[in-house]
Formats: sequence, C-alpha cells, structure tokens
Amino acid sequence: MGSNGGVSAGRKDPENALFPYYTDDKIIESSEHTGSKSILKVQKDGQTLVWEPFSIHFAAQYKLSRNLYKNVLGTKIIFEEKNLDLKLSFHYQWTSSERYGFVKTSKIINESESDIRISCLDGIQNIMPFGVGSMLQNVRSNLVDAYKRNELEPESGIGIFAPSAIIVDKAEPSEALKATIAWSLGLEKPQHLLSSSQLNAFRQGHSLLPETDIKAQRGAYFVVFDLKLAAGEAQEWMILAELNQTIAQIRSLAHAIKHDSGLYAKVKEDIEQGSRELIKLNAAADGLQLTADRRKDTRHFANAMFNIMRGGIFDYNYQIEKSDIKSYLLAANKNVFEKHVRSFETFGVQFSLFELNKFAAGSEDPDFIRLCLEYLPLKFSRRHGDPSRPWNNFSINTRNESDGSKVLDYAGNWRDIFQNWEALALSYPGFIEGMILKFLNASTFDGYNPYRVTKGGMDWERIEADDPWSYIGYWGDHQIIYLLKFLEFAEQYIPGRLAQYFTQDIFVYANVPYKIKPYEAILQNPKDTIDFDHELDRFIQKRGFELGSDAALVQNQTGTIHHVNFTEKILATVLAKLSNFIPEAGIWMNTQRPEWNDANNALVGNGVSMVTLYYLRRFFNFFTSVLAKSNKAEVQISKELLEFFEAILQGLTASKHLLSSGFSDRDRKLVLDALGQAGSQYREKIYKGSFSSERKPLSIQVLIDFCALCQNYLEHSIQANKREDQLYHAYNLMTLENEQEISISYLSEMLEGQVAVLSSGFLTRIMH
Repeated sequence: MGSNGGVSAGRKDPENALFPYYTDDKIIESSEHTGSKSILKVQKDGQTLVWEPFSIHFAAQYKLSRNLYKNVLGTKIIFEEKNLDLKLSFHYQWTSSERYGFVKTSKIINESESDIRISCLDGIQNIMPFGVGSMLQNVRSNLVDAYKRNELEPESGIGIFAPSAIIVDKAEPSEALKATIAWSLGLEKPQHLLSSSQLNAFRQGHSLLPETDIKAQRGAYFVVFDLKLAAGEAQEWMILAELNQTIAQIRSLAHAIKHDSGLYAKVKEDIEQGSRELIKLNAAADGLQLTADRRKDTRHFANAMFNIMRGGIFDYNYQIEKSDIKSYLLAANKNVFEKHVRSFETFGVQFSLFELNKFAAGSEDPDFIRLCLEYLPLKFSRRHGDPSRPWNNFSINTRNESDGSKVLDYAGNWRDIFQNWEALALSYPGFIEGMILKFLNASTFDGYNPYRVTKGGMDWERIEADDPWSYIGYWGDHQIIYLLKFLEFAEQYIPGRLAQYFTQDIFVYANVPYKIKPYEAILQNPKDTIDFDHELDRFIQKRGFELGSDAALVQNQTGTIHHVNFTEKILATVLAKLSNFIPEAGIWMNTQRPEWNDANNALVGNGVSMVTLYYLRRFFNFFTSVLAKSNKAEVQISKELLEFFEAILQGLTASKHLLSSGFSDRDRKLVLDALGQAGSQYREKIYKGSFSSERKPLSIQVLIDFCALCQNYLEHSIQANKREDQLYHAYNLMTLENEQEISISYLSEMLEGQVAVLSSGFLTRIMH
C-alpha cells in the first residue's frame, strides 16, 4: 500500500489478487484509479461543493489536513483527511477478515456546529475478476479488460466480478465458475455502480444510470447515497470484497445480507478474532513484551511478526500431528513411508516431539531417523514477496482450499529462513536439532547450499533461455555464520549433544545440478565459474515423481542415498572455504553470487572476503572446543572427502613456515594453487563418478591439530590486514557510518577477536 492510497491486495499469492499486483511505482501511480475512491458533494450556503478526499485534483482547492494511522498489530491502516473549510472529516480503514475477506470501513464526521447535507459516492475500483493471474494482467491487461464482466445481484447488492470466459487461445468452451465479489453493510438501500464510467456524471450533478451488467470494463463497486449529519454526528459503513467465490457461497451470503440483522457485528467480531489469532502467533514467538518504552514494545512486536512470517511459527508448542508427519514422509520418500507408516498406528492423533525423537532413535533406518529429526511443524511462513523484483513472489499458504483445514508449511530463501530460525530457536530450543539437520542436509558435497529451502525439500535457480533474469550461483557466505549460530546455541542448550552425532550416519548431501568449473577455468574467468547440468536437473525432477523430494539427494556408486556423519558434513563446508583461501587476503568469493556479509553486496559475487574469514576463525574456535570434549578416538569419513582433507592439510603444512616471515605474491599464489587444485580434484571426482561406499578413519586429534594450523593461517591474515590506525579491513565496519542504528550485539560479533585497539574517534563515530 502506498501512502497516497495506491494499493494491491490479494489472498495467498499474486495469482489471487483483488487489485492488480504491480510493482511499487505503479501502485503509487494508480491511486486515482485503483483501490479506494470517494467523492462527496456538500450542500453549503446554497452551493454544492465537491470534495474528493485523498485526490491530487482537490489537494489545492481546500485547506486540508491528512493523517495516516496503523495499529500496533499491523492489521489495520487508516487514511484520514480533514477538510478545514467544510469542517468535515473523512477517513477509511483497510483491514481483513478470515471469513469475509477485505474490509474497507468509511466514516464521515460533521465537525461543524450546524447540520450538513451530503451526497456521497464511495467504493473501490479496478477490481480484478477471479482467475486472472499476475502474468496475464501484466502482459495482456487490455485483453483482460475485454473479457471482464461485472454483474449485480440486485436484492442483496452483491457485485460479482468474473471473466465472461477463461482467457485461453483455444477453440473450446471455458466457463469461469468462480468470481470476486464486493458488497456493503451499514447503509439503507444505496444505489450501486459496477464501473468508474459515471464518476464525472456524479461530480457534475447528473442523474446516474443503473448498472447491473457491465461488459468489457474494469470492475468497480460503488455505493451512492444521501445523508444528513447533525453537528458532531458521524456516519459509518463497510465495503467488503472476497475472492474465489462459488455460486453457492454467493447465494449463502446474499441470504445473510437480507435476513441477518447481526451481520455487521459479526464482521467486526471476525476482524477482531483475526487480531487475537495474530497475537497468539506472535506470543508463541515471545513477541509480547512490556517495558517503559511503548515504542520499543511496538517495534519488538513488529520484528517478531515479520520474523515468523518469514521463518514460520510452530503449530502447537512441541506437539506433532500424526496426519501431517505422515504426509511429510510420503512427500519426502515413498519407500521410507511404506516401510514405516504402520509404525504410527500406536500413536494418537497428536503426540510430542520428544516421543517422535525417541521413536525414531529406535529405528535402524537412517533415512527414517533423518526425516523424523528434520520434521518441523511450522505454519504462517511465506516466501517473501517484492513486486519490484520479478523473481520474488510471495506465497502465504495457511488453509486448504478444499476443506478449509490449516496448512503446516514453510518456504524461504536459504539466508532468510535460517536467519529467522536463529531467533525462533530461542523460543523453541527443543527444535534446534531439527533446524541443524535441515541446514546440513540441504547443503551440497562441494560445500554450498541451494537457493531455497521448503518443507517439501529444496529448490535451485535454473537457466531459462527466454528469461533475462534467470541466473545461477552459490551464495557462499551463508554456510559458516548461520550454521555456527545454530551449533553454538545447541551446545549451550544441550552440552555434549553435538558430539553424539559425530559417528551417526544420518546426514546426506544435496544434489544441486550445478557443476563448479575446474580450478584452472576459474582462474581464467572468475565471473563464469558454474555450469548448469540440465540432464541431472531433468533426472532429479523425474525421479522426484517416483520417490519424493529425496530424489534431490546425492547417491553413491551403489545407487543408494549416500549417508555421512556430522563430522563429514562440517568438514565439507569448512574445506570448501579453505580451498578458496588466499593468505593475507581472505576467502575468495567465486561462485557468481554476492557476499551479503561484505559491504552491502560490494563484492557482488567476486572478490576476497575478510568477513567470511573472520567467521571461519570463530567457527574453528567452536569446532575445536567440541572436538576436545569428544570421547571418540576417530571418525569414519568418505574416502573421497578424506583425500580432499589430506590435500588441504598438505598444502597448508608445506607453507606454514611463511607464517613467521610473511607471504610474497608468488608464495600466496602457490598456496592458492595447492588449495584450489585440491578442491577442484575432489569436485571432479564426485561429478564424474559420485562417492564410493568406502569409509576411512580420521583421528580426532588430527582434526584438532588441523584446526590449530588453520587458525594460525587465519590469525596471520587478520594481523596482515591491520591498518596503521589499528583497525582492520573488514568491509562491514567501513559501512557503519551510513547506518542510523547499530546494535551492540552486531558490533561485538563483528569485532570479536579481531580488534585489539580502537581509536576513540572511531568509537565515537560508531556510537553516534
């Protein structure tokens, strides 16, 4: 919604829009012909004065005062305009009702000391007929207009908006069986208009013609009526709109409008019930607080709400619905589902997470254990939507259309969803292991992550020849810090629990159809480093229909899902970063996507990141502490990854003597070559032949020594990046001056272990 009244609205996603789902600039520009429109003709001193609140055409004609209000919950917004010349106040409020749809409540207040007579036209315009998708509207809006049909059910006053036929370029009948509707409450027998074609006639005082069946014009729903307001008196009414309505639903509503005298109160109660439900959702994420500063409480409520809207909120504490987890297992792996579905017969309709985990732990099937531990009963999550970016389409999936039952679902871009779960884990620490498994099992063998994570698996970007926006690449910075936050929290919550996963083969690799090019090719062109494997992509999609979302997991040479332990998954992630390590410079970002943690995308997928190096240092500190607590002498690692590990270790060991003297450009290149070649050879081996089923032991002490060696390299690079003013080349710090508000936790995270001395001037700038 724009501050000038321009608006788009819809149910669930852009394909179910009440008003056209346009980009931000078009929404602002469309305020005169889309959404709310009100025209008032006021009788004063024998004259008829026309006033159109919020219209640019009347802004200079009267002395006006305009205000915008939004409630704390974010469920209501009010546009208010006071006409100081006419001594009238008009406002309209947008809100929504689960049962009745979008609700616009208008109100006129006579602030003068005498009676006033007003002729009023109020309503909404540019209503989308149901069944017109966003792409059709954006590309062929003129054609859509030609198909529009707006009808009035005269007794109830319901406006019905549907295409005269489904828009297809085929010689076949295609009837539109559902409609968008609009109707009003609070007025006695107003006149109705179904288009905007008579607005000028109303302004000029002409008689209006009845509109009951309008073809090939944009839909609108206006009520026209006269009223007399005594001094201080007010008049209020509602206009409501809903999508996806069948003829049976329309008939039922028409009956209620004609016979239910309490309908107005029921609408208001349903609006308030929606607010109460939102409060419950937010309270479940600890979004309610009371401090001495109400503004902070409001801000916290909004932050918590936006967080759970992206990452989701758990349905009912730690309770699991049997029907939902069975559906989840069926969608993930049909073989696992068939093998274990009868086991759930002993459970009730609802049972606890802890019962599920105990039940799964007794199984010898690693895939069943994995899927049970990964299961997260989240709801209210939606992919974020941004109409200014064509690749971002929101989807708010909360109800089944067929029966109205709730939907437990989540979806989000990798960075977004795990960032939001980081906060959610504080409210639901019992789910932290599921979050960790979902994170690790959605990452690839070559150390990266897919584009999007959903309840039903994962998704990746695809190359589309006719779409200039299509692009592929790995967002490499997300791996270290987001995973580390989960691991740190888990170790604080259940000390020693992570060590139990060291030898459990319940982890897997995502099989994203990207192939990172060989090291030599990356050196030649670091901006073109990944190929898309179309054949593998088609294979995964085809196998997905047969097996489920587990089809997107790496299989070994025996044709089964390749299972690994926690230690191997951590190593794969760390080694991927080390294979791009440049001494005294940082971690080379060369996978075609931005490094979000560096200077607000300043690296744009190319360059060397010190920030990722800092996070890697923190990661090694943590990992070393966990390894030191382990009572295991060794762990079993896939032969191929162990060879990768040994090659990285050899490359670092060969040049460790330079840590005391420093690296020349030639020395730096030799280290980069050794590490880069190690990563390249490992990737090529798996790309061509996948993993064998052979495992080899890796000593825990060797791992600890390896971490210490890596830390020496990282510390050396950090010291080499110290400037003369005792600060460090951390791109994030360089951008702080442009931020209006810097949290202490963010600052301490950025500076932890990195800065020995800060100048008082720099501290002053940061604190300011």
